[in-house]
Amino acid sequence: MNTPDKSKSNEEVRETVRTGYAAIATGQRACCCGSPRSNQADPIRLAKAVGYDAESLSNLPEGANMGLSCGNPVAIAALQEGQTVLDLGSGGGFDVFQAGERVKASGRVIGVDMTPEMLAKARKNIVQYRQRTGLNNVEFRLGEIEYLPVADDSIDVVLSNCVINLSPDKPQVWREISRVLKPGGKISVSDLALLKPLPANIQEMAAALVGCVAGAALVEETRAMLEKTGFKSIVLTPKPDYVRNMQDWNDPLYRQIAETLPKGEEMADYVVSLSIEARK
Repeated sequence: MNTPDKSKSNEEVRETVRTGYAAIATGQRACCCGSPRSNQADPIRLAKAVGYDAESLSNLPEGANMGLSCGNPVAIAALQEGQTVLDLGSGGGFDVFQAGERVKASGRVIGVDMTPEMLAKARKNIVQYRQRTGLNNVEFRLGEIEYLPVADDSIDVVLSNCVINLSPDKPQVWREISRVLKPGGKISVSDLALLKPLPANIQEMAAALVGCVAGAALVEETRAMLEKTGFKSIVLTPKPDYVRNMQDWNDPLYRQIAETLPKGEEMADYVVSLSIEARK
């Protein structure tokens, strides 16, 4: 399995990611790759490209959309009124607030993030969310996705958007997801995944680590982890358009990686946005 950096301990990897996303939350960095993305100045453009509709985006608290998505797990989930939803790596609350509107007053949405700066941003955004929707059904908890601060068998749907690929212990993440899901509960995840292994020099690039690429697992490795954890009805849908959009927008991280690939190859030959659906 590909890991972000085999010379680093799991905690060192987490600290690298935590530091990178803290810088995003406080405005010291424009994106997760360490250098400004051309599309980052317009996160609405990216969100629309991965499937979010204009109406949902217009209702979000200011600053909740930081352009960090690689898919739309909220749409995949087809959320229903009254459900309890968990969002892994919730950031500024982008998917949490949209999910909250869909589950309505009788539902509940919990966001978990390991970065205190992101948590502070999300909790601040709750004020606008309540004012705009009249709902009081979201909360944010500090925690790592490998050790979720959530009770057993308590969640109907688990969401995650471009986050699990950052974990240095993905099997543990899937075990935790299984633990917190109710029997029959659903996973709706958008993540980055690999069609084939990345060259070693790219795995070692620090920018790629925080930019979500170097730590991505192979698509079939993801399936194997889900099956081993006991999930059923597994559907994995690769979506190459995300990577092609990033290339077309001349994203610095994707350009940097593309320049180091073997001649004649491109990023889309290696990396895709992966829609992951399964049930406990």
